[in-house]
Amino acid sequence: MVAKSSPDGYTLLMGATHHSIAQSAYPKVPYDFGRDFSPITVIALVPNVVVVNPSVQAKTIEEFIALAKQKPGSLNYGTAGSGTAHHLIGEMFKLKTGTDIVHVPYRGSAPALADLLGGQVQVMFDTVTSALPQVKDGMTRALAVTTARRSTALPDVPSLAEGAVPGFDVGTWFGLLAPANTPPLIVEKLKRQLVEIINSSEAKARMLDLGAEPVGNSSAEMAAQIKRELETFAALTKQLHLVVD
Repeated sequence: MVAKSSPDGYTLLMGATHHSIAQSAYPKVPYDFGRDFSPITVIALVPNVVVVNPSVQAKTIEEFIALAKQKPGSLNYGTAGSGTAHHLIGEMFKLKTGTDIVHVPYRGSAPALADLLGGQVQVMFDTVTSALPQVKDGMTRALAVTTARRSTALPDVPSLAEGAVPGFDVGTWFGLLAPANTPPLIVEKLKRQLVEIINSSEAKARMLDLGAEPVGNSSAEMAAQIKRELETFAALTKQLHLVVD
């Protein structure tokens, strides 16, 4: 609907990492995420976090990788479904670490998390916002975050890039986009006002409390980020032969 709307700045899309994935994973997507929208700004980046059931005999991400290599195919990871950011990040982790962990897709993050807590699956690559309450309560163990920088909400949890998987830097972002060909002056005005809100003490505090990292970057930076993601996920879905109906 947004892609086909008038480019007047009044109809906007709350986009996310999933849209970059969908472009290559879903064969029937009726838009081109790289061409049909004018990026405005990324509102927040939510790191994904590798969380395990406490019964898993691994206290660090290095120990978990070693365990997975010792017992290929014996560990399961739950996701919110095939073709989600949880799924693609999990598959990227497997490729970069040379591990064999079985993907178990669910219909949403909540049932996957319920089975992680119950021990039916051993690991998730969940967003910090979703995983944070269980980590704080000791119901799950956080081993690493998937973004290059540590999460403000989990400062003691290392990033994969710090040692276990150098160069790993993927998270879940949320941001606003307008239809393609929206006049630059309108895009800039929306960006400026949004960044002012994002940088307000109230908005920052609320996002950080949820485990999200406030961003508020330029439209050009958001466009470059989407371009990189489209290329990365296109190559990954091709390598995985992933097609989601």
